Amino acid sequence: MLHVRVIAPGQVVEQALRLLKADAAVTHLVVLTGAALSPAGDLIEFDVVREGASPVLDQLRELGLDRDGAIIMERIDSTMSASADRAEREVPGLGVDAVVWHEIEHQTGEETALSASFLAFMTVAMIIAAIGVLLDQPILIVGSMVVGPEFGPLAALCVGLVQRKSLLVRRSALALGVGFPVGMLVTVGAVWLLTTAGLVDKSMLLADRPLTEFIWRPDALSWVIGFLGGIAGILSLTSAKAGTLVGVLISVTTIPAAANAVVALTYGVRDEAVGSALQLLINLAAIVLGGVLTLLVQHTAWRGSRRPVTNPPDE
Repeated sequence: MLHVRVIAPGQVVEQALRLLKADAAVTHLVVLTGAALSPAGDLIEFDVVREGASPVLDQLRELGLDRDGAIIMERIDSTMSASADRAEREVPGLGVDAVVWHEIEHQTGEETALSASFLAFMTVAMIIAAIGVLLDQPILIVGSMVVGPEFGPLAALCVGLVQRKSLLVRRSALALGVGFPVGMLVTVGAVWLLTTAGLVDKSMLLADRPLTEFIWRPDALSWVIGFLGGIAGILSLTSAKAGTLVGVLISVTTIPAAANAVVALTYGVRDEAVGSALQLLINLAAIVLGGVLTLLVQHTAWRGSRRPVTNPPDE
């Protein structure tokens, strides 16, 4: 369930209240006349079940409330209310399967910011992975996967493609197109410094590395795992199950592949660099394809199952 706060200018308050009262997905409706000061207007608060949230938010936006007022959403973890239980029964579908497009667009949009923090996480993750491949230590590879921030822009890219949001697509592509090269360039310097300090050397790369050689030896399973990772990642976002996302990050070989390519290029091992770069491209393409197809299926299923639902007339 979502809690929604709306600041509505006086001229549209009655329209907003009519549509909210008419939808069975809405409950706990509260109005505070003149309570909002900036922007000025009435404050409307209500809760809405996730499976019915998108149509309600669409109607509020059609009234221009996102432009002339404000629409604020936040998740509710638990509710003890007979009214909320009734709303969940009367609206078709399950909340866990519902996609609140406005929420997912905003959530993924925040992940596309090309910030100093994003670049720092990308660089730190790649250096950890570079050390991991040289030491043949899977625990470091897993750590780099968790630290890496690349899934945020990948998820935003999927949402932008499905929703035809060109700005979101451009911002996601920019974050990935700058983040990976910057991380790789800094990792080159880090590898040279570690080599100069005598902590690592080329022989470590050329030695047998049975625990991490999969990073630069892509095969059909690389595509399958990346595709499944894209599906699971999008599902974790749309179903608000953030815990699942950690497993997704650990399953895809993006940061480690980029790091292995950097190490191989630094030491002049061409075949391993090519294999790592191919692994990276396969994973990126598979994740995006899996994410886009998942969103398309969810969008189609939601449109097919959603029907107008109104509250029963008062007796």
